[in-house]
Amino acid sequence: MVMTENQRETKIHPTAVLHPTAELGSGVEIGPYCVIGEDVQIGDGTSLKAHVVIERNTRIGRNCQIWYGAALGGQPQDVKFRGEHSLVVVGDNNIIREYVTIHRATGESNVTRLGHNNMLMAYAHVGHNVIIGDGNMISSYVGFSGHVVIEDNVVFGGMVGIHQFVRIGKLAMVGGFSKINRDVPPFMVMDGVPARVLDVNRVGLRRHGVPAGIRASLRHACKLLYHSGLNTSQALETIEDEVEPSEEVDYLISFIRSIKDGYGGRQNDLPH
Repeated sequence: MVMTENQRETKIHPTAVLHPTAELGSGVEIGPYCVIGEDVQIGDGTSLKAHVVIERNTRIGRNCQIWYGAALGGQPQDVKFRGEHSLVVVGDNNIIREYVTIHRATGESNVTRLGHNNMLMAYAHVGHNVIIGDGNMISSYVGFSGHVVIEDNVVFGGMVGIHQFVRIGKLAMVGGFSKINRDVPPFMVMDGVPARVLDVNRVGLRRHGVPAGIRASLRHACKLLYHSGLNTSQALETIEDEVEPSEEVDYLISFIRSIKDGYGGRQNDLPH
């Protein structure tokens, strides 16, 4: 184990097993029966409760809480994986609760990435090559298949299943027990089996300080896109003609237009 200058502040339970190459920052706490693998880096102030497993090539930022039984850095559940060097990179201030799993990426030097200030509740699963942004609330038993992209400040209800290559836009909300096999537009609430857009995420927009006028514009855009009987091209043309432009409205339009570049309603599911 590689020591830092302030290693005296770090607490390691005597039952924990650490690979000699593991690097721990100051103030790190390693609980009973944890296993820390080769080439692992853990940032200042991060704590691991009992029975946490951090496998090889994993980077964890500062001030994270990783709870009982979580497993980070495991080999991807992907038949294409051939043992190449890949990573899990976790940012700062994340809360990773009991029995969460986060797997390494497939592909040489590729990364499964979790940003900052996220909460992953018990038994959530983050598959290979998933990219998660900042400030997301991920409830229990949510499962992200490979190559999913989650932007910022998204809220997931429990028991949600996410198809591979799905992209979920910022400030969206996904209702519990939903089946998500298409991209979820930013600022929208999507729910059901099959999932469909119900409305804008009014609560989330308000909590994140989006002004009332922009919220009204997004509601108008939502009605045109999903509740007007117009096809997507017609709805986008009408939005550009009728809805007050803003950074948020422009991003929604760009996101919707990008969906056609992929397969099955998934903009990142590109032809090989």
